[in-house]
Amino acid sequence: MSRQSDSTTSAATATAGVDWRAVFAFPNPVNDYAARITAGLVALLAVATLLTGFGWGLVIIAAGFWLRVLFGPRISPLALLSVKVLAPRLGRAKLVPGPPKRFAQGIGAAVSTAAAALFLANLAPAAWSLLAVLIVAASLEAFAGFCLGCAIFGFLQRRGMIPEDVCEACNNISLRQL
Repeated sequence: MSRQSDSTTSAATATAGVDWRAVFAFPNPVNDYAARITAGLVALLAVATLLTGFGWGLVIIAAGFWLRVLFGPRISPLALLSVKVLAPRLGRAKLVPGPPKRFAQGIGAAVSTAAAALFLANLAPAAWSLLAVLIVAASLEAFAGFCLGCAIFGFLQRRGMIPEDVCEACNNISLRQL
């Protein structure tokens, strides 16, 4: 009887089509070098957007964050460049927990989307201010190895606002800076 239920489940899965959990999967663990390179590329793109005043750059930055937060590094051009081309040149990967990195990407998506919306609403000074915050956060990650979003994730997890089972490996992370 269990064989039939197994085959029924397999048939249902095969006919259901898309495995949505796989579509929206985020790697865990993450190569920290690839994350830092991606942050550096985001910082460069953001600085170029700020210096040129090219408002559509905000939309491009926001789209990149949304691609990374929803699909991991599989679709985002900056993440693909980091993961597939640049990080492997640095040698062996330095693995870190994935959930805080995804959380950080979510913060980047929210901030860059807000900046794009402000720009499109003709509130450019506010948009550029948010972009400056994003540049600082991406630069901290890229050049100092300090992930502000990861620090916030750890803070929220220690306060019980993010359940421990979301990232069991994170339970040992000490974020004394906070």
